[in-house]
Amino acid sequence: MAKNSTQSSFSFYSGHLVAGVDEVGRGPLAGAVVAAAVILDPEKPIVGLTDSKKLSEKKRDYLFDIIQRDALAWAIGRAEVEEIDTLNILHASLLAMTRAVEQLQPAAEFALIDGNRCPRLQIPSEAIVKGDLTVPCISAASIIAKVTRDREMDLLDREFPGYGLAQHKGYPTQLHVDALQKLGPSVIHRRTFGPVAALLEKSR
Repeated sequence: MAKNSTQSSFSFYSGHLVAGVDEVGRGPLAGAVVAAAVILDPEKPIVGLTDSKKLSEKKRDYLFDIIQRDALAWAIGRAEVEEIDTLNILHASLLAMTRAVEQLQPAAEFALIDGNRCPRLQIPSEAIVKGDLTVPCISAASIIAKVTRDREMDLLDREFPGYGLAQHKGYPTQLHVDALQKLGPSVIHRRTFGPVAALLEKSR
């Protein structure tokens, strides 16, 4: 069940190992969807946590290092382009979240999920709408996921030049769409997403 307030969650699960979970990359035309799970250390509060999209790149990079250093646990999960095209982006995102949570050491006892749907987990979970903006552990997961994916897209830009991946991170900007029309889709493009699917249909 999705909730807009986290008060009940924090009071009821106080003292448990609570993981915040978020994903990045539902909208892009290229690349994997990346999820992160983070268990914060109550003895090491991190100042400045919020939705990663509201932070500058410099601030995200700074907090990324702090979270990795001070969190009790953090982990990355992902679903690749082939899985996105096979499962659809929603189920691929949920799969990436599950993979992130399952890799946490120590294991989480409860998970707070950004959004309105929970992935299938072996532990109790709760979905919180706009949790990345209001819940510190979800904010931390948002930052870890976004910085990780952005850096991956920077690397892919070198491997697949011409698409501008380092600039738009795979999102359907005009620059990206123009490059797709000129170069055609690469192996890292999501073949079931509208602009890519349309180009592939034309080429048949």
